[in-house]
Amino acid sequence: MRKVLFGLLAATALSTAQAQTPPLRIGMEEDLSTSMASVYGKGAVVAAQMAVEDFGPEVIGRKIELLTGDGQSKPDVAAALVREWFDKGDVQMVTGLSNSAIGLAVQAMAREKNRISIITGSGAPEITGAQCSPNGLHWVIDTYAIDHAVPAPLLAEGDKTWFLLSVDITIGKALVRDILPVLAAGGATVVGQAAHPLFTTDMSSPIVAAQASKAQVVALMNVGGDLVNAAKQASEFGVIAGGQKLAGFWMTVTDVKAIGLETAKGIYFAEAFYWDQDDAARAWSKRFFERVGAEPNGYQAGIYGAIMHYLKAVKAAGTADTATVMAEMRALPVEDFMTPGGGVVRADGRVVRPIQVLQAKQPGDSKGPWDLARIVSTIPGDQAFRPLSQSECPLVKG
Repeated sequence: MRKVLFGLLAATALSTAQAQTPPLRIGMEEDLSTSMASVYGKGAVVAAQMAVEDFGPEVIGRKIELLTGDGQSKPDVAAALVREWFDKGDVQMVTGLSNSAIGLAVQAMAREKNRISIITGSGAPEITGAQCSPNGLHWVIDTYAIDHAVPAPLLAEGDKTWFLLSVDITIGKALVRDILPVLAAGGATVVGQAAHPLFTTDMSSPIVAAQASKAQVVALMNVGGDLVNAAKQASEFGVIAGGQKLAGFWMTVTDVKAIGLETAKGIYFAEAFYWDQDDAARAWSKRFFERVGAEPNGYQAGIYGAIMHYLKAVKAAGTADTATVMAEMRALPVEDFMTPGGGVVRADGRVVRPIQVLQAKQPGDSKGPWDLARIVSTIPGDQAFRPLSQSECPLVKG
């Protein structure tokens, strides 16, 4: 009887201890309903869910819980959501973060609260530059990499006059700023610029200005629905028929699908991942497609990789302590389906991975609804991103 009683007491104590152990909570904020929902949206949520499911239900004896939220691409909305997660939801790591203003704000907040931020949806190089954080990683791509990757094939084709059509937010300003020295080094000139507010449906004014400039290349430095609208209206106004080329900067395969190959054909763009890049990418993308009904873009794939890397680091560290987990994430190689050959985490928080330069296919060359692009070249990670020697990150300088 004593053995039975002791066994019952031990089982009860274990059950009580497990019940008292708090779950490990991860937050994923993205635009799920407005202009950027086509880029992030349902696919971002599914990618996050897949990562938690694939890792397993628990880590270091704690149940893994995923919280998802819609920041609507509005910094105030997103910041309030994440602050509540940190203050009341005991969220230890937040990822996604659908634009640069949101990413920078949340990275600063995570540092203040001693939590972790892994930015997948923002592109400002300041994230790992002057505003870098010991608690933050920049996971997918940034404007420095895009502004070096996209112009390369166009400059090689002899396109030396450019018109910059940008969105008047952090990402658009960063794209414009970072491309100017690239074009100058390539012997090209900017013959005109126009900026528009986020969520602009009528692009007629900047499109007419781009057409009047007679620039060989019209650089679309806007995002999501704005980028799709600009490309479609450029076609309607005869920009493409008139011989001018479009180049997509913050552009994804999802945008190419929305624009349609008849309009998008020939457009160069860059991503850190293309669903058809190799067997590993195709295998994961097949699973994603079964749940979403669309192929993933690099930002959606990045959410999966970011969550998996964080959970691997927690497991290796044996704790969820922020500093210890950050040290493990910097030490562990980045190994996932979107990073052939693996990647590394630099001292400034930049994840260094290969970048794909892509070109939208001609309609007649497409063999399926999502066979939308060809890989023009792959830029090795150590060549794609700003050299660490040029970093303005205080962590590097220190």
